[in-house]
Amino acid sequence: MSITPERKAELIKEYAIKEGDTGSPEVQIAVLTERIKNLTDHFKDHKKDNHSRRGLLKMVATRRSLLDYARGKNEERYQTLIKRLGIRR
Repeated sequence: MSITPERKAELIKEYAIKEGDTGSPEVQIAVLTERIKNLTDHFKDHKKDNHSRRGLLKMVATRRSLLDYARGKNEERYQTLIKRLGIRR
């Protein structure tokens, strides 16, 4: 259900603003989006897994607040990020 360290490193490298950047909103949102996609696939097979569903809802809320933060800081960066990630908004 979680992402592999290799995939996480790829996401960090792809969305990092500068070298060694792991904490920018873009990187955090990209990692959360990948985890949300993996959990969504998990729920197709395990419909009654309510404990993991609660974690999914927390991740979605965290991503939403990070997206709001990114939008408040720089609208253009926000728009390019949601296009790159394919998030509906």
